[in-house]
Amino acid sequence: MTLEPASTVLSKYKVLDLTRARAGPTAVKQLADWGASVIKIEMPDTGGPSDFAARHSPDFQNLHRNKRSLTLNLKDPKGVEIFKKLAADADVIIENYRPDVKNRLGIDYETIKAINPKIVYGSISGFGQDGPYRDRPGVDPIIQGMGGHMWVTGEPGRGPMRSGAAISDVTAGLLLANGVCMALIERETSGEGQWVHTSLIEAMIFLLDFQAARWTMKQELPGQVGNNHPTNSPMGVFKSSDGYFTIAPTPGMWKKFCAAIGRDDLVNHADYATAQDRAKNRTALNAEIDSATSQKESAAWIKIMNETGVPCGPIYTLAETFADPQVQHIGIAQSVPSESLGEVTLIGQAIHMSRTPNKLVAGTAECGAHTDEILAELGYGNDQVTDLRETGVV
Repeated sequence: MTLEPASTVLSKYKVLDLTRARAGPTAVKQLADWGASVIKIEMPDTGGPSDFAARHSPDFQNLHRNKRSLTLNLKDPKGVEIFKKLAADADVIIENYRPDVKNRLGIDYETIKAINPKIVYGSISGFGQDGPYRDRPGVDPIIQGMGGHMWVTGEPGRGPMRSGAAISDVTAGLLLANGVCMALIERETSGEGQWVHTSLIEAMIFLLDFQAARWTMKQELPGQVGNNHPTNSPMGVFKSSDGYFTIAPTPGMWKKFCAAIGRDDLVNHADYATAQDRAKNRTALNAEIDSATSQKESAAWIKIMNETGVPCGPIYTLAETFADPQVQHIGIAQSVPSESLGEVTLIGQAIHMSRTPNKLVAGTAECGAHTDEILAELGYGNDQVTDLRETGVV
């Protein structure tokens, strides 16, 4: 049965999902969660893994909710024929193959545009759709290194450090979803679709933001500063009597921060009087702050700082994060029914819209769960579907 739209925001759009791994599915997840009718196209089950992660893993389940699943062998001309029938009535196609794959399969943008000039065709690759690295495989750990992120992450002198989340994948997915929505808006004026593409390397550099701009504008080469802020001081992780916590006063909060930790003597100290002085003498200043903050428990400092108006917070495990009353209040952890797993709790959207909210309506479908239904919508009869199954097309 056709899924209930997850929201009214994008409910008039049909999306064909050719993605796998993480970056592409992240883009499609944004569209599905905001109501688009998404058909996830997968290879017919041959007993092997359907993607980089096991289907019933938290990773796969979180990426592919709110979609229908159709099995389709795009290496078979009959499979391509079915795909083109779907594309003729679709609004969006999203893929994250290596750049040459869609051309070899005969489902590239120019081919589909000839069938459906209104199609918005979204692509993600590791390094872009052209250029010297076009055909290289690109995955998040490689991109974190090449994009400069690992060189500004970690503690000084301990070598490059990878972030604990797949940041280039997720950023590329969010950027592509944004681009697709912009193309859909533009289509309302021009009546034409277009090819929208990004890459993990572009997404990684984009995410570096001011760190990258320090180089492009002034040829400043940012280094590793551990838990400290790259340019502001004091701002980072400090000791308490029972562990650690984070403090992030802006330069304008310096005086009241010193008062909060009982160190008014630091306000006009020659080494710390200006923001530039504090950044220059960061190591000594951090030691002074640690000597004060180590006298009380983290919870006490968090209360004092927040009452003073200085940003401050605990350092949580994920269990503590999801137990926090504010996190529970915003409801980002959402439960959804899964045909195979029962009720599962996944990560919901981080965007709130007052009139047109969204929700998780269905867990990740089993591979090909909606094949018969979707083929029937295209006009295929039972005998035809049986023949397609027997020949490995679906």
